[in-house]
Amino acid sequence: MKLSRVFFAFSTFIAVILSLTTVLLAAEKKVPSGNLEVQLSYAPIVREAAPAVVNIYTKRVIKTRGYSPFANDPFFQRFFGGQFNSIPRERIERSLGSGVIVEADGVIVTNHHVVNGADTIKVALWDRREYDAEVILDDEKTDLAVLRIKSGPEVLPTLNFTDSDDVEVGDLVLAIGNPFGVGQTVTSGIISALARTQVSGQDYQYFIQTDAAVNPGNSGGALIGMNGELIGINTAIFSRSGGSNGIGFAIPANMVKYVVHSALSGGKIIRPWFGGSGQVVTSDIAESLGLDRPGGILVDDIYPNSPAARSGLLQGDIIINIDGKEVSSPEALRYYIGLKAVSGTVPINIIRKNKEFTLQVPLLAAPEDPKRDITILSGDHLLKGIKLANLSPAYADEIGISIYEKGVIVLDAPQIITRRTSLNRGDIIKSVNGKMIGTIKDIEHALNGDPENIDFDVNREGKRVECSIRIKGNSYCK
Repeated sequence: MKLSRVFFAFSTFIAVILSLTTVLLAAEKKVPSGNLEVQLSYAPIVREAAPAVVNIYTKRVIKTRGYSPFANDPFFQRFFGGQFNSIPRERIERSLGSGVIVEADGVIVTNHHVVNGADTIKVALWDRREYDAEVILDDEKTDLAVLRIKSGPEVLPTLNFTDSDDVEVGDLVLAIGNPFGVGQTVTSGIISALARTQVSGQDYQYFIQTDAAVNPGNSGGALIGMNGELIGINTAIFSRSGGSNGIGFAIPANMVKYVVHSALSGGKIIRPWFGGSGQVVTSDIAESLGLDRPGGILVDDIYPNSPAARSGLLQGDIIINIDGKEVSSPEALRYYIGLKAVSGTVPINIIRKNKEFTLQVPLLAAPEDPKRDITILSGDHLLKGIKLANLSPAYADEIGISIYEKGVIVLDAPQIITRRTSLNRGDIIKSVNGKMIGTIKDIEHALNGDPENIDFDVNREGKRVECSIRIKGNSYCK
């Protein structure tokens, strides 16, 4: 009796194991139940999206000077002197890239670096038709350019913009472009990361990272999602060899949409400015401030009478979000402010003394105060001939330096001054002969004291440099 019970229990155990095994095997491998499961493919998405992605070919003429083969011939030297030593030559430089049609009448977005300096731009459509293109907006700060082709009454295929703020890490994506000029190519991958900064030299660095293969020639092409809408414009790769290493970057669609809208409504981008700067709240900073976790931006500087100042923001405040978007870096703050139009206000949430507040920041264009007043110094002094301009938030933003820089910037300098002192274009003069400098007039007044012996300080790429010019003795910048 006992033996039969043991046998029954063992048989039952074996039956359960076999049943579970059958279920698991059925879950892992099964016969496809229909054509849809057999033919799972990205082809329907590509079929709809690919015609809106174009190839772009550019050409520019580079003028150089070369040496004539007769340069050292005594006969030609005798009769023609040195005019054969250097003769003008022209070299044609070609490049390629990709673009995306965003308006059915022929409006195309691509990268600034694809068309920068081009004398001619050709756009090749999916059906191999080619058109000349004109640039209607070129924005180096975002590395975007907007082109237009005249394709007649035909309605061209376009890609719609998605809300790139809704994109998540792990989303499936496709990259469409023209790598190495081989022709239109599609690669697949996922969103690897969001809000990547310190990737390129652009001002608005807030990139989407993907592992979809992106190579030279893909620049300006489309990064699309599984709904066929534009997530971003491929712009850069991280590579030591020049090929794809599975780390590509795209400009978010929301920024692309903003630039395209600006191009179609006047052809000029006027962005709001914030007027405050800060640093990322690290674990150490969070602990010192009594916060439960790191996050946000600790405000350390506010420009007088700026939108940040008008909102009531104070040094020591921690900005945690703007318009409901989390702010984790100064680049994120600049990006979200840069997406706004110049009008109204935008809410920011801050922490001040462990309490949370909401402030309204006015969306205003950066002011040109003082006026740039571009001037070439004249007079009887050793800085004669230097070309200068007054810095203001607007002018600083225009020439691509920090809007918080104050003083007078060197736009150009005679060779005799650059050789003696190494004073360079881009140096910002902070003081002359012991007097603080705010405008060019301050420099002119300071030079009235001792024009033959001039001491001045400059800000050179964030470092203080002391300079001295002597009519008799050594001149230097150190």
